[in-house]
Amino acid sequence: MAILPLFTQHSRSWRTNRYVYPVISRRSKGLSIGVNLNPDKICNFDCVYCSVDRTTPPTVRTVDLEVLRDELDHLLEIAVSRELFAHPPFDQTPPHLRRINDVAFSGDGEPTSFQRFNDACEIAVDLIARHRRPDVKIVVITNATLFHQQRVRDALAYLDHHSGEIWAKLDAGTEPYYRLIERTSIPLQRVLDNIRRAGQQRPIVIQSLFLQLDDAGPSDEEIGQYVERLKELVTGGCQIKLVQVYTVARGTAVATCTPLPATKLDAISERVRRDTNLPVETYHGPT
Repeated sequence: MAILPLFTQHSRSWRTNRYVYPVISRRSKGLSIGVNLNPDKICNFDCVYCSVDRTTPPTVRTVDLEVLRDELDHLLEIAVSRELFAHPPFDQTPPHLRRINDVAFSGDGEPTSFQRFNDACEIAVDLIARHRRPDVKIVVITNATLFHQQRVRDALAYLDHHSGEIWAKLDAGTEPYYRLIERTSIPLQRVLDNIRRAGQQRPIVIQSLFLQLDDAGPSDEEIGQYVERLKELVTGGCQIKLVQVYTVARGTAVATCTPLPATKLDAISERVRRDTNLPVETYHGPT
């Protein structure tokens, strides 16, 4: 089944905003207000499936938290009033998706690398309360590489008391495949250790993107190892509330990176359910 065109439009520009942008998100099942803490496009991963164009220089290189506050305040205002859905392309949003799900720290890099990440979290909490929407979550979409830093642990602990939710990336089960997809020097074991420790403190979501690279998807052996990593996390006390199994839906950094066929994605999801007993949601590609 084809996905809605709105789900393929994750532009990080909204009018004249520098940092805050609205997205109709299939994984959020509604409106997600994105906050980009990495407008300089610097990231400690260089994923093959990333939709950020790093071949062009950034127009904004620093984060002004006062400007960010004003932008987020305005977007929350027009989202709560539903005025947003009068503006293209959001006027094409189906009725069941015209709901605010979250404010998501997700942008052109790893959000927790922003040194004032905790301050940004406090701004989001304050504004959500000001607009009287305690049902709106704060989602941190992250590669989990920096969870061992005290300033990040402190920010995540703060969000635990303010409807925070971690969506941690885990796209591989072995070091070679991880390096092929994420293109980073950071070891997979650091990611796994950080996810396990974070999940010992609160329930988290695992987000796993699988794809075809040069017409080849992950092998059965690789998926088997990925499932083993999930099982090890659970055995280690990591509370996984959901596993999101999905594939690419937009343009990617590497031209030969394409969506994994629906049948193969479904097979991965079923294997995760069967072998880990964890809840799984599956999100297919655009066709």
